[in-house]
Amino acid sequence: MGGVLPVLAAPLPADKAREIDAIAAEVLAATGAPSASVAVIEDGEPVYAKAYGLARLSPAIPATTSTRYGIASVSKQFTAAAVLLLVEDGKVSLDDPVSKYVSGLTNGDRITLRQVLSHTAGYRDYWPQDFVFETMRAPTTQQKILDGWARIPLDYPPGEQWRYSNTGFVIAGLVVEKVAGEPLLSFLRRRIFDPLGMAGVTEDDTKALSPPDAGHYTRYGLGPVVPADKEGPGWLFGAAELAMSPSDLARWNRAMIRRELLKPASWTAMTTSVDLSNGTPAGYGLGVSVRVRDGVTTISHGGMLSGVLTSNTVWPAEKRAVTVVANADFGDPQTAISQRIAFLLRSSTGAAATARTLMAQLQAGTIDQALLTANGKAWFTPARLADFKASLAPLGPLRMLEGQGVQVRGGMTWHGFDAAFGTRTLSVSMRLTPDGKVEQFLVGPKAS
Repeated sequence: MGGVLPVLAAPLPADKAREIDAIAAEVLAATGAPSASVAVIEDGEPVYAKAYGLARLSPAIPATTSTRYGIASVSKQFTAAAVLLLVEDGKVSLDDPVSKYVSGLTNGDRITLRQVLSHTAGYRDYWPQDFVFETMRAPTTQQKILDGWARIPLDYPPGEQWRYSNTGFVIAGLVVEKVAGEPLLSFLRRRIFDPLGMAGVTEDDTKALSPPDAGHYTRYGLGPVVPADKEGPGWLFGAAELAMSPSDLARWNRAMIRRELLKPASWTAMTTSVDLSNGTPAGYGLGVSVRVRDGVTTISHGGMLSGVLTSNTVWPAEKRAVTVVANADFGDPQTAISQRIAFLLRSSTGAAATARTLMAQLQAGTIDQALLTANGKAWFTPARLADFKASLAPLGPLRMLEGQGVQVRGGMTWHGFDAAFGTRTLSVSMRLTPDGKVEQFLVGPKAS
């Protein structure tokens, strides 16, 4: 287990830190992932960084907070930021056609930089597979990628659809290199990483990371954990080439929250969903996913390479961010850890808040009568409350409530949830009357 890096703000409260440790231990044990590394920002400052497990299995090397992992497609927002810096320099426009910088691309005179950065250009993705396909084992060049996937007919007319495509970020990376007159990584280091103090950033495109940085691991079915195949040099350029520790990535998240380094207009362009040609929001800005729920905007991106998974999520208005990287491409440990940390730190709203409150009360063997309808009060007898306490309390803290549906019936609204604990997931069935009172709150086993 790695140590905790010095932080700039007050550390996370000890009880929250212990819960994060428990979450990581539970998820690694459940998935078999060799390691995970976590960084948390609260109130705009880093408050927690810790690594768990082994960065390398043989010989065994513990993961630490300085261990670097490939961050996969989280790299895309840095390529997008590089383009935005060139916009700020007056050297490019997001509405420039890509043909101005890269010749011979299909419909290059109609497709804009904004569209390639938002996955709305129509260029076919060169890597939809979740494994390293045979051709990908050999070295490639950016031009070979574009010849194979961006100089063929489009998948759809530009702007009409959103389809994830690594190909667009190869184009964007080449635009940066042509306009800036230097390699993409050099530009990123000079204009982003060095100013933000991201001193540990490297790349894992031209070669694999070496010890003490993380090895990348996979498994086939439920077989043993083994080293994952490495992509050939050149395949990750612009789209997934960066490697760093979550603590370095947290420095970027802090800049996003505080709107530093880039100009406000650039941050707005990056973190605002583009609209499709029919006016529908795509749910994606420039290199980042954009989701608005209950008035709260979430800026996020995941990443997958052979043997590594990354989750990076920022809530700008809450001045909060959670980064998790795992050196495994199976079991989604990064998602489980990230979501459970977010659940721990963020308040629930609406029906989820009611369910969360009731679950905590039932674990304690009590219930707030003011929350219940007359039928609900009659149903929760002392004997039933005792059964709830005896069966639920040993499960430990609630880790996650995940909505499973909403239906209206009999004048009431039904909400279904999966309630995740450390080693068990239960099913919750709750019915609310129009005034928000709880008519029904049933908790039971869920088939795995």
